[in-house]
Amino acid sequence: MSKRQYFGTDGIRGEANKHPMSAEVALRVGLAAGKMFRTENGRQHLVVIGKDTRLSGYMIEPALVAGFASVGMDVRLFGPLPTPAVAMMTRSMRADLGVMISASHNGFADNGIKLFGPDGYKLSDEVESKIEAFMDEGLETGLAGPRELGRVIRVDDAQSRYVEIVKATFPRHLSLNGLRIVIDCANGAAYKVAPLALYELGAEVKTIGVSPDGFNINDECGSTYPDAIARAVREYRADIGISLDGDADRLLVCDEKGQIIDGDQIMALIAGSWAAQNRLTGGGVVATVMSNLGLERFLNSRGLNLERTQVGDRYVMARMREGGFNLGGEQSGHLILSDYSTTGDGLLAALQVLAVMVGSDKPLSALARQFEPVPQRLENIRHAGGKPLESDGVKSAIKDAQDRLAGQGRVVVRASGTEPLIRIMAEADDERAVSQVIRDIAAAVKKASM
Repeated sequence: MSKRQYFGTDGIRGEANKHPMSAEVALRVGLAAGKMFRTENGRQHLVVIGKDTRLSGYMIEPALVAGFASVGMDVRLFGPLPTPAVAMMTRSMRADLGVMISASHNGFADNGIKLFGPDGYKLSDEVESKIEAFMDEGLETGLAGPRELGRVIRVDDAQSRYVEIVKATFPRHLSLNGLRIVIDCANGAAYKVAPLALYELGAEVKTIGVSPDGFNINDECGSTYPDAIARAVREYRADIGISLDGDADRLLVCDEKGQIIDGDQIMALIAGSWAAQNRLTGGGVVATVMSNLGLERFLNSRGLNLERTQVGDRYVMARMREGGFNLGGEQSGHLILSDYSTTGDGLLAALQVLAVMVGSDKPLSALARQFEPVPQRLENIRHAGGKPLESDGVKSAIKDAQDRLAGQGRVVVRASGTEPLIRIMAEADDERAVSQVIRDIAAAVKKASM
């Protein structure tokens, strides 16, 4: 497959009002995706669109709408809504396409466009490449006639529908009564739905990150800034802290002592609980190459497997579907519970953690550290362009590191799909060896980038 111009590892993403995150590109996405799905069987088609709270959403959304409507697709607008909710609503409303306008955990200056198929799953690389081919066509190619233009309607009950879907995933015999929960919504897409769902399930809810102004999404709040939830848990003397990111597909949890729990520990907690209830399918969990070796050892000790994929929740989901797994995710907090959702959903995952807490009648601090993490270090090296990973020096440094850690640890070196960064991860029982291989590979990357 040829290199794609617009789509990266998670849709199209970039700085707002600059290529590729411009109104023109958004218009072309609407035209292209609309033409592609319209030509599937020739009938009138429907697209649903949600967004987070970034100022630039007011620019991207109407450009998409214009593109879709001009090729004859009807449009339903949700307003601020989590990414997983858009995926759910795409399927439940029998839409042919779902669109989320968000740059997830990035700052307000960025934005992005994610696309979901009629089944609620993210589009494959092949389908995105076909859309790119349509995007390069002229803006007046394949337009609908005056009577065939799409109609645009705002959906007022999308948030309440998602709240009801989420609540239904919490075990009926359990209640959140008596629990004090702090939730950090990152001033993002879940700022209304997440606190409401927890409150209606019985919790006493304290909120932070629920006052979006177009600029403060993920700004010193949310899952990329865990200090905020740790402070709030201690301040409110809460039983648990739940921290989402800007589009609420990512989750970190904080116990009552203010200790942060990452995605690997959350997966271990849910996997152990589900396995004990014979609910875990596929014989294990799917995670990426970045998940800690400690998680793998934890699962193996219980007769379960950890299957690894390349980085990106879409690849985790693809492997889950192939192997019949119902639990997967990323260390960063993208947790996929395929019994309930087609993509990462931070609120759904948080409810499963709460179900384990309530069902065991134990504080989270007694449950959350399911395994001892293997020492792991991550380092990002910014480069000026080119392909430093293809240099002989970098290849040699990586091979040396792999030989040094053979049987005792792992090395993962990859190029970021969204930024000019080389991401280096190493882990092993010997922390000094980890630091040394990180330094050696980083030095080789920097040299190759000069």
